Amino acid sequence: MHRAAFIVVALLLSGLPVHAGVWGAKSRLCPQLTAHLAKLEASPRIKAGYLARVRNHVADRCVALNETQVLGTHNSYHIQPRPELLSAYLAVSSVFDEWEYTHPPIGQQLESERARQLEIDVYADPDGGLFAHRGALTLIDEDPISPDPLMMQPGFKVLHIQDADFETNCTTLVGCLHAVKDWSDAHPHHLPIMILIEGEDSALPDLFGITFAVPVPLDSTQLDALDAEIRSVFPARRLITPDRVRRGLPTLEQAVLTLGWPRLGAVRGKVLFTFDNGGAERAAYLAGHPSLSGRILFTDSQPGQPEAAFVKVNDPLANPATIPSLVAQGYVVRTRSDADTLEARSGDTTARDAAIASGAQWVSTDYPEPNPDFGTGYSLVIPGGVPARCNPINAGPACRDAGLERLP
Repeated sequence: MHRAAFIVVALLLSGLPVHAGVWGAKSRLCPQLTAHLAKLEASPRIKAGYLARVRNHVADRCVALNETQVLGTHNSYHIQPRPELLSAYLAVSSVFDEWEYTHPPIGQQLESERARQLEIDVYADPDGGLFAHRGALTLIDEDPISPDPLMMQPGFKVLHIQDADFETNCTTLVGCLHAVKDWSDAHPHHLPIMILIEGEDSALPDLFGITFAVPVPLDSTQLDALDAEIRSVFPARRLITPDRVRRGLPTLEQAVLTLGWPRLGAVRGKVLFTFDNGGAERAAYLAGHPSLSGRILFTDSQPGQPEAAFVKVNDPLANPATIPSLVAQGYVVRTRSDADTLEARSGDTTARDAAIASGAQWVSTDYPEPNPDFGTGYSLVIPGGVPARCNPINAGPACRDAGLERLP
């Protein structure tokens, strides 16, 4: 073994014990590890495979979850309405072209599109059958009753708009999560996957002669059931929860601003859930759970709130300084590179480029691949063509793009 390589291995091994009781803490030896990694990279005698493994090991001990940036997908379950139905909608209003995007199955998004953030809209259905009747299909003389037996079972359902925009590549939350877990099981060293949950409970007025299903309100009972469904798929060891990130400090915000987020070695192969909702749903989720104690989802919160760790900033152009400031302070941020098919149709990359440059850890798109029907070539990829890159705002000297996604 080359002497420099031996030194790195020795440092890695000696650096395994970190601060007792602090989950995912940074190794005290990161300055030495980083310096020796740089020497290895400068040596022509070091084999590429060995160098890749060393980069992974250094990232495991010295690069935090929030020091990365990954690609995400918006409404990751979504399949655009079937052509006849979409034509019927567009005959009424061009606004319905906002629904013209389709994502492949979730496993394919994680594998070939290399997404590491997903978004799932959920509706409570504690008795089952609430969304089995898809009223809009009567507009095109098709049977409105879903043939999927899972729609009759109790549990959260996954769709965009009840009765109207209901096509999905996984009909239940549990089914969507099993798709994530199946891929994760086959790739146990992947970067953490963030899943943004948006709870839906809005009633809609009658339209097109359709009486829309009335959703169940997302009160504390339903939100407890939401946590329970997630736990039914992912064991505790696979979850990055607010309690684990808080690591014994009084508030979650204090933890992320002082201890920071855990290093990659502690969170590979794991899943982190966030909550898109504000208002009454957010308040119900927090009730009785100060600083999200005992909860699974990180709520969209503002700096200064005790549970603040995750912040949703959908528009990277609204105030360009907002996201970089949040990231520099230690919060994690999700933003969007496009919305409502506008950028994909026009080819305008202004928002996309701003989102990437902002340092938001999760940049979400409807188009990891271009839509050939639009002819603009618009898509979002993480610079460098890897699943993740070192965050342009807060990554430290130990970070290497090529070292983030760990080799099998």
